Amino acid sequence: MDPAEERRDIKRQKDYINMLGYVADSEYRIPTKCPCGGRIIDEADGFHYRQPWVIGLQEEIKRLTKRVEEAEQVINGVPKLNNQIETLEVKVLTVQVDNLHVQVTDMEKMEWLSKRLEEAEEVIKGVPDLNKKIETLEAQVEFLTGQVDNLTAHVETLEKLCFE
Repeated sequence: MDPAEERRDIKRQKDYINMLGYVADSEYRIPTKCPCGGRIIDEADGFHYRQPWVIGLQEEIKRLTKRVEEAEQVINGVPKLNNQIETLEVKVLTVQVDNLHVQVTDMEKMEWLSKRLEEAEEVIKGVPDLNKKIETLEAQVEFLTGQVDNLTAHVETLEKLCFE
């Protein structure tokens, strides 16, 4: 054998032995490539294979990826929910402020009415005194009316005396 041919043969044997070592090592970790450089598939054809636990891990990774995507959607929705909560809080507080404003206005009206009621009560308290004063004035008016009648009678008498 030619020395160059012998080196090539040794190199091929060494590559083959390394490939077998890579296949053996693949039982302890997830291989990303076949030791020969080919694509890894799920069927066992001698060298291009995947262990059942690798398939299980792939399924778990898919499930976890889906959960992460769902969590990401929830996280992306949090600012919108916070905005909606703030909007609702503002609406609730606005309604409460409006209610308080109405209550204050009602209380001011009640205070005004209470003052008016007190004034009316004072006026009512004075009614008996007014009645007495009215009676006194009526008596005075009667007395003065009587005097006017007397004076009218005197004037008529004087006119008759003077002009006759």
